[in-house]
Order: sequence, then structure tokens, then C-alpha cells
Amino acid sequence: VFSKIFSHEALETYLPKIQLVIQDTLRVWSSSPDPINVYCEAQKLTFRMAIRVLLGFRLSDEELNLLFRVFQQFVENVFSLPVDIPFSGYRRGMQARETLLRGLEKAIQEKLQNTQGKDYTDALDVLIESGKEHGNELTMQELMDGTLELIFAAHATTASASTSLIMQLLKHPAVLEKLREELRSNGILHNGCVCEGALRVDTITTLPYLDCVIKELLRLYSPVSGGYRTVLQTFELDGCQIPKGWSVLYSIRDTHDTSPVFKDADVFDPDRFGQDRTEDKDGRFHYLPFGGGVRNCLGKQLAKLFLKTLAIELASMSRFELATRTFPKVLPVPVVHPADELKVRFYGLDSNQNEIVTETEAMLGATV
Repeated sequence: VFSKIFSHEALETYLPKIQLVIQDTLRVWSSSPDPINVYCEAQKLTFRMAIRVLLGFRLSDEELNLLFRVFQQFVENVFSLPVDIPFSGYRRGMQARETLLRGLEKAIQEKLQNTQGKDYTDALDVLIESGKEHGNELTMQELMDGTLELIFAAHATTASASTSLIMQLLKHPAVLEKLREELRSNGILHNGCVCEGALRVDTITTLPYLDCVIKELLRLYSPVSGGYRTVLQTFELDGCQIPKGWSVLYSIRDTHDTSPVFKDADVFDPDRFGQDRTEDKDGRFHYLPFGGGVRNCLGKQLAKLFLKTLAIELASMSRFELATRTFPKVLPVPVVHPADELKVRFYGLDSNQNEIVTETEAMLGATV
């Protein structure tokens, strides 16, 4: 069922909605007179994408903001010790989860009653219809659990990667300009704007330099540190016997950091994934930002599509600059994120790549 949610056909229907959510967000960022906290705002962006695009909920901005605050409280306490006492992180997390599920139940019921005006099939529609197709209609509890899992999966890791993307484009303006040149040469960017109807899944996936940028981003700043697997058959590794039934942890970040195929592994270099280099082709498990084997991340194509669309929109409709003297340090746990606030000023661009001057700024700059 979940593989249907992330199929090529499904991604094609999500893409226009994803683009709209990103464009609206960048307009808000550009209209702010103050610098924005990128990581905080990226979390709001990915949450909004999950709610509006994946689930198709028609919530007001007030309802959306309330649900986001509750979700944040839930996420902040996910890794608490399971001690159910007053004021503990575990208790706060469980209370937030219950509040969240009540909000999701209300949104699901409204969605089931309001089927008019739908112009695409979202992930929740697929969940509901798949249950009916197999003669096993999903209960409200199953729908709420599936909905929460989709939000959780789409939120933190994508917000982490989005923040890392903005930080690297700030650090490497030549990469951003090369990306713009690729968009221009492929007829996607014209006079500084994304051409009407230019973004399709097949178009985005055939942009080689954009693909290199996102690959390198996920190599150097993999949001998740690793994954778990259960041993199916006893085996030996470096003289140590690993028994059947044990759980083993594989490290994505350590693999990327120490893999011998990557030259200057700590340098952000999208060209390492270009056609004239073979760093991503020398070996099967040197590069695994979404895990490996049959149980790799089901949502990886959606995550890459979102990041590529964000990169395209950043290249076309915004100029942005660091609002502090230095970049913040990066922490790896629970996902990669800035240790302190990444403060960035965004400026909207018109069709000629000139900054859009607000009415107040125009008045202040006018000759008296």
C-alpha cells in the first residue's frame, strides 16, 4: 500500500501541490523584514507539505499552526525514557500524541465527508481505497496511525535536509549559479522565473547537475545516522560471530565518512557524482543515505523530489544571505541540524532577477 503512495504516478500528482507550498513559503520568507530561523521554518514547511499535499487536509492556518505545535511537542519527547510520571518527557509526549490523534481524527472525518472539489488523489486516499480493494476497510484507529506515520516520516528528515541544502547553497554560490545555468539551458528557468508547466517528475529527474547536488547533500549531511536490521543467519565479521536473531546497527554517516571511494570526503563537491567520475559507482554499499537492501526507505523518491523542487525554487525566486557573521555548527542527533539558529535573510526576485522592493522600502528610498 505504501509503495503505491510513492509511485511515479502518485509523485506526478503531488508535484504541483509541492511546488505551490514551497512557492508560498518562500514568498513569506522573502516578505519578512527580519531574518528567519531556517531550521524552524523548514520544519513548518515539511509539516505543511505532509498535511496539505500527502494527506489533503483542508485546515485553516490557525488549525495548522496549532497542530504543528502539538506535533513538535510529540517529536521532542519521542526519545524520552519510558517512565510514566507527572512532568516527565514520556508523559508529555504521550499527552501530545493523544491530542494529535484527536486532531487527526477530526480532519480525517471531515475529509471522508467532504469529497467534492478534489483534483488529485493523495496518500490518505490511497490508504483508504486500498483497504476497500482488499475487502478490509481500515478502522479509524488504523487510519490515524497511518496518517501519523506519514507525517512523522515526511517531517524531521526532510526538514533537516532542506536546512542543509540552504546552508550549502549559501556556502557555495558557484554551485547555485551552476544550478541556475542548468535550469536555463533546459528551458525551465526563463527571465529568472520557472516557466509555466515546466516542472514534471521526468523533467526534474533528468537534470544531471541538480541530481549531483542532492546526492552530495545526502552523502555529506545524511539526516539519519543509521538503521537496524535483524540477523537472519549466523555469520562472522572480522573474527566476531554475529548470532541469528541479533539486532545490528549499520551506520550511514560512518560509511560515507570512511568509504575509500570518496575523495576528500569532508568536502561538499557535487561533481563527484558527475559522469566523468565513478565515486558513486565503485561498490554497492558505499553510498546509502536511504539505507540499503529490500528494506530501504520507501519514501526516498518523494524526499528527493521535494528537495529538488526546493532547490529549483530557491534558484529562481529568491536571493538569500547569511544574517550572522559565521555559520552555526551542525549537530548529528536526533537528525542533522544546526546547533544554534541558522539565521538567513531572503529577498524576493522579479522576472529579471532583481529584488522585489516592498512598498515601505520604496517610500523610504524615494527622493523627497
